[in-house]
Amino acid sequence: MPWYAVRPRDAADPRWPLPGTEQIVLKAEDPDNARAKFEEAYPSEPFGSPTVPVPNTGAGSFRGDAEALIVSETAEPASPRD
Repeated sequence: MPWYAVRPRDAADPRWPLPGTEQIVLKAEDPDNARAKFEEAYPSEPFGSPTVPVPNTGAGSFRGDAEALIVSETAEPASPRD
């Protein structure tokens, strides 16, 4: 299974869940699966608002905004050292 780097199209996007980290690398079957895994792991505001209590569609969510993320195949990340 290949590795994919997921990063925001705009580095200043306030929805990015890990400020100070330019990309997240994860293993997935294809780019669409990598995007789905990212959206599941980082829903941001997972329950919307009291007026829109829909799961996983909060103001900070990347769900439904395919243009906001760039997903590209990458090499296996280096393992962290103690």
